[in-house]
Amino acid sequence: MALLPLVLPWNEFYWKSGADGRLRIQECSSCSGLIHPPKPICPSCRSTDLAVREVSGRGTLFGLTVNHHYPFPGVSNPFPIAQVSLEEDPQVKLTTRIVEAEPDTLRLGMAVEVVFQQEEDVWLPLFRPAAEQPAEPAPLAEDEVTAEQVRSLVRPRLGTRKFEDDAVLSGIGASTIARRQMVDPLSLTIEACRQAVADAGLTMDDIDGLSTYPGGGMESGFSEGGVTALEAALRIRPTWYNGGGETFGPGGSVIAAMTAVSAGLARHVLCFRTLWQSSQETLMRTGYLKPGMGRMSGDMGWGMPFGATSAAHLLAQTAGRYMHKYGATRETLGWIALNQRANAALNPAAVYRDPMTMDDYLGARLTTTPFGLYDNDVPVDGAIAVIVSAADAVGDLAKPPVRVEAVGTQLIERMEWDQSTSTHEPQVFGPAAHLWTRTDLRPDDVDVALLYDGFTFNCLSWLEGLGFCGVGEAKDFLEGGKNIARDGILPLNTHGGQLSHGRTHGMGLVHEAVVQLRGEGGERQVDGARVAVVSSGGLTPSGVLLLRADT
Repeated sequence: MALLPLVLPWNEFYWKSGADGRLRIQECSSCSGLIHPPKPICPSCRSTDLAVREVSGRGTLFGLTVNHHYPFPGVSNPFPIAQVSLEEDPQVKLTTRIVEAEPDTLRLGMAVEVVFQQEEDVWLPLFRPAAEQPAEPAPLAEDEVTAEQVRSLVRPRLGTRKFEDDAVLSGIGASTIARRQMVDPLSLTIEACRQAVADAGLTMDDIDGLSTYPGGGMESGFSEGGVTALEAALRIRPTWYNGGGETFGPGGSVIAAMTAVSAGLARHVLCFRTLWQSSQETLMRTGYLKPGMGRMSGDMGWGMPFGATSAAHLLAQTAGRYMHKYGATRETLGWIALNQRANAALNPAAVYRDPMTMDDYLGARLTTTPFGLYDNDVPVDGAIAVIVSAADAVGDLAKPPVRVEAVGTQLIERMEWDQSTSTHEPQVFGPAAHLWTRTDLRPDDVDVALLYDGFTFNCLSWLEGLGFCGVGEAKDFLEGGKNIARDGILPLNTHGGQLSHGRTHGMGLVHEAVVQLRGEGGERQVDGARVAVVSSGGLTPSGVLLLRADT
């Protein structure tokens, strides 16, 4: 069965353009700007006087990944998923599929033209190479907001008071992290929460707040059921709670908890994150769970009908553009994967601990170019919990607290995955720049970095975004892996990261930061670790925390 978009009165002009073979895009009647995906207001001039324009259907191949792994109905692997920037406005980018061409003949910057494929009541705008090609590939469009412009858009700090000073990280806990545990995911949450409460020297009766990401239902393997499920099990009766997907991953649940503590709404907030995707995949294969059969809506509705069914497809195109612009190679990403595996070898809780060589990395099967197997994090079943406590509760805690020096949360780049920053993971530069406005510390003061690595390229993006090397300079910074090793200038993801420890969607990074700043890392401990940076969010709104040991 085809994956098709949900056609509604306000978007049918796009999905039914092919009925007469003419591509149509929303237009602002006031400023004549093109808008995609369609919106009820022009983001440029904020006019609501909107219309639809017929466009040429010609454009430039702006992004390309060849899918080798992910199945897609009606299309055989490998097949190319792409982004096309329109001739009329290169800032308008369409996620699509390239047809009538062998994948190895496609190049960024080549000219393409639309061709429609009808599926039921939808005409999918696909693209093929144009008959006439320029002598040289066209340059790729610059981003709406470039990395160099981000700092000028960061809002100044409001006053001298920092809410970060009002809260500490007081306790951490982790369930067993493993593949296919086939247990009730809520049991993993409870295991991690009990550990965190005990680690802080508290009891469940002391907990008066709950915070999680993303909350919601269990079907996708992304949640145990959220606050609703945990409160039903523990009966904490919190005075404050938080749960939702539109925050910067698990880091967002921690920062939300900090605001509650700072505002006096709670004193000890239990933050938790559970994934059980490894078991969920098994239950899907064996028929216990069945996929939803509805049409695609929201942001994913603009990409999934073309085969962009995973975050990997969009980030892989971004990684390809980065390599195209800055000359990086797959080996550049490989040093990140090798570093994480070397660190995991010293972590008994890591899922994958066997040694890995660059030949192993490069020889592994491709998933979606340029990503191979070891560029992807590992689906697991597991839960992580962190307790955020009021700073004046330090005397009641079992262990020295970890202080929050600063957070970075500002949104500057566009939110839509396929319309945002084109050469780095979206939503990195804004939060990173915001972070450094809230502290006198600088990148050179950081002793250990726990950077989101849902894919190797996420990690590279954060290295550059946070200023540990210049934009486009990661190839040299990562070469040989020495700079990011445990004894290097920036020890990176010391527990193995999501690539080898397992996918905990960033909360495992917070857990490891606390371990390092307490000096509890054992064989993997970084000598003298006093300051740690933690990022979370991968193609979702992202955020970053700067943590420091108690003095």
